[in-house]
Amino acid sequence: MTAAIEIRHVSHAFRGGALPVLADMSVEVPAGSFVSLVKPSGCGKSTLLRMLTGLLSADEGEVRVDGQDVPGRPGGVAYMPQKDLLFPWRRALGNAALGAEIAGQPRGEARARALALFPRFGLAGFERAWPAQLSGGMRQRLALLRTFLMPRDVLLLDEPFGALDAINRREMQRWLQEVWIADRRTVLFVTHDVEEALLLSDAVLVMTSRPGRIQASVEVPFTRPREPGIVADPEFVQLKAKLLAALDAGMRPGE
Repeated sequence: MTAAIEIRHVSHAFRGGALPVLADMSVEVPAGSFVSLVKPSGCGKSTLLRMLTGLLSADEGEVRVDGQDVPGRPGGVAYMPQKDLLFPWRRALGNAALGAEIAGQPRGEARARALALFPRFGLAGFERAWPAQLSGGMRQRLALLRTFLMPRDVLLLDEPFGALDAINRREMQRWLQEVWIADRRTVLFVTHDVEEALLLSDAVLVMTSRPGRIQASVEVPFTRPREPGIVADPEFVQLKAKLLAALDAGMRPGE
């Protein structure tokens, strides 16, 4: 299968080389797949995402998206950061269409596409709501809609559910599965939560602490859609233990 994301032997350091954050890191994400990156704090994840967005060049190695070199060419991926970053002075529809507008789509076309997707994203009836009038889960769905409307084949989702409570998080996981099954674009999903990664992904990659590299790669064999109860399946429990062991093995003493 063709790789949509290629990271080959990437190393990077800050402070003139005194602070290494990535070391000989290699990752391939097949086109149309959902891959999660599970990581400890301070592993260089933010640096890696900045490289994939084209905003930062690696000291060593290659970073490609859809076969194209990324450094110095921002805008090749759709990126959703940890915070929803909705503009409080734009209504929900305006926020949803913003990414597509910035990517060059005419304003009317971008808003028409966004409006058509509000029911699919569980936002029907809230097109004219201000961000402050939306629940936490609705704000995250709106931010995801904005990301999905970007005319890009690769989506980077950086801990999009990290700030939600357990009930909202479970609802969002179920909903994201449904949206992705219908859409089938390439997703690189970053999370601290091993269970969440297994529930959503085709494969899970485990990063070490800084300097980050890939500690383990685990294929997820379960068919979709996956119900929340799958977390009690013995094979699921076994894979979760395997990933947790890999996380522990990748931690440095004292971290």
